[in-house]
Amino acid sequence: MIERARVKLSPWQQAAVAVGSAVGALLDPRRADLIAALGETTGKPAFERVLERMKRNSEGRAVLLERPRVISAKVGHAWDLPENTFGAAYARFMGSRNFSPDDRPPVRFMDTEELAYVAMRAREVHDFWHTLFGLPTNLIGESALKVIEFEQMYLPMCMLSVVGGTVRFNEKQRTLFFQHYFPWAVKAGLRCTDLMCVYYERHFHEDLEDVRRKWGIIPAPTAAK
Repeated sequence: MIERARVKLSPWQQAAVAVGSAVGALLDPRRADLIAALGETTGKPAFERVLERMKRNSEGRAVLLERPRVISAKVGHAWDLPENTFGAAYARFMGSRNFSPDDRPPVRFMDTEELAYVAMRAREVHDFWHTLFGLPTNLIGESALKVIEFEQMYLPMCMLSVVGGTVRFNEKQRTLFFQHYFPWAVKAGLRCTDLMCVYYERHFHEDLEDVRRKWGIIPAPTAAK
């Protein structure tokens, strides 16, 4: 599936796609396809570093070997788990927003199948991170999560998204973000485990607070709810 979606780009084509995607995403931040294209065309070195970290980690290696996908056919059982579990918390997060795990755009601009999978995995675990950190999906919540994603993966797109998000804040939102969300996100992103090396699906049945403690997750401050 990932292989069929991939497109080979020359260096100048890659630069053109990156610039066009950046401009388009700033004009319309709801365009997930443009944000995805920006992440891929500017993020190859970052994804290569993530790949090497995953290869050095036992759970990360299992993810690379089995290549789990966060799609309805694979994670649907989360909706049937006890309500205290991580899986049930993820199901509530998705259901309360009428989100589908099948809505993520495909990876198109990675050089290799292995890097394409890492990029897809980063995209698909995004909602797991929302669940673990207790962040909403509004502009402030997404910007705060992008700070954590940058600290975890050093993707240029994440920092660009934070800059673009803060530009669209009103004065109240800007004050709230920089007084509460940003300092928390910096601390949370540095303290937690290497989140790209976690095989989340194997932990669906575990208590949400237990996995937060195990992975060093600091939930978002009350102001972020």
